[in-house]
Amino acid sequence: MSKSARQIAYEILLKIEVSEAYSNLAIDSAVKMYNPDSTDCAFISRLVYGVTERKITLDYAISQHLSKPIKKTKPEVLTILRLGAYQILFMDKIPQSAAVNESVKLAKNNKCEFASGLVNAVLRKIGQNGLVINDNLTETEKISVAYSMLEDTVKFLIHHYGKENAEAFLKSTLEPKEIFIRVNTVKTTTEELKELLIKENVKVFDTYIENALKIEINNAVYNLESFKNGLFHVEDLSSQLCVEALELFPEATAIDVCAAPGGKTFTAAQYMKNKGTLYSCDIYSQRTDLIKEGAERLGLDCVKPFVNDATVFNEELPQMDRVLCDVPCSGLGIIGKKPEIKYKKLDDIKSLLPIQKQILETSSKYVKSGGRLIYSTCSVNPNESRKICEVFLREHPDFYSVKVLPHIERAVDEGDYLTLFPHKNNCDGFFIAAFHRK
Repeated sequence: MSKSARQIAYEILLKIEVSEAYSNLAIDSAVKMYNPDSTDCAFISRLVYGVTERKITLDYAISQHLSKPIKKTKPEVLTILRLGAYQILFMDKIPQSAAVNESVKLAKNNKCEFASGLVNAVLRKIGQNGLVINDNLTETEKISVAYSMLEDTVKFLIHHYGKENAEAFLKSTLEPKEIFIRVNTVKTTTEELKELLIKENVKVFDTYIENALKIEINNAVYNLESFKNGLFHVEDLSSQLCVEALELFPEATAIDVCAAPGGKTFTAAQYMKNKGTLYSCDIYSQRTDLIKEGAERLGLDCVKPFVNDATVFNEELPQMDRVLCDVPCSGLGIIGKKPEIKYKKLDDIKSLLPIQKQILETSSKYVKSGGRLIYSTCSVNPNESRKICEVFLREHPDFYSVKVLPHIERAVDEGDYLTLFPHKNNCDGFFIAAFHRK
């Protein structure tokens, strides 16, 4: 590889900083371009995701050793400082001297030689002092710095869920990410799959959800023979619980109105024992093509990929026993996997609220009398979840809510509704509501 892992990480982070690129897409693009070996690839990913998810924390540590406001620091220099500070503060296996020296080298190699002395001095001071959060900060400011979250969002989470839940949620989003899979019960059993995975040198762990497993793997999941043979698909526990809440059955007629990339659809088809009809919809044909590929790999014939706009009622579709309405949202529940979301302001969701309301409104028209409708989001913002549902019930007296998944532990009491939290349910932050048509 012609460029070092740190150089590639620097270029990715600078691209994210300047053009607001998404970290996962920027990493994928760089990996395809430079083709680093697996060790360097893992190091690059760790640096990029780590710096991105800890940006507020790193900037606080850096600013304590600057003579001018951090906002006046050139993006190239600031990116180098963040990279070095992250290695010093959060990567135990990297010697401080290596983090400092390599950062100085980055400055010299990227037309920032004028700042090499500054980089050296600031990073050495961070190495000596560590991360020290001043006592003169307010409680919310301290939480904001410690977990790298906008202070307004910290206040918002505390207001709705209490300080203990808010802080535990933010802490959990910075912990190592786990991989969960769903057993394809149409082709195999949980015990059979566990044996096959162990033979493929995969560590396997049971979860609190039937036919859901946690795995630890040193290779890419898609390289496993058991994956290629369609014996499982990757899916977070929150999404699996969302499908469980549908209470599906064989020979049902069902629809997943915002289905791509298809994980919930595949789990739903397995609950249906691959019988009946399951419409799996997205507005773009490229995304329904991905659903089709996944369904074919898993051998799920009942899945019918269907190009459809979830905001507009389609008279071609039949009335359904079950309707899953998992709407586009801010993603505030999945900031552990998509760290850029952490730095979006709460007001940014305002344009989403009418769309969410409209999709729920349209989805309700597909529900048979006596049928079940699930509304869900991968957000823990009540404005996108509970409040949307309350308006829906006021405007639709032919529907009533039922307590969703009563056996699942709740961090907060929301009546019939359920908000999942990683620190409580070992899954993404997620909201689920269930409605029945009278």
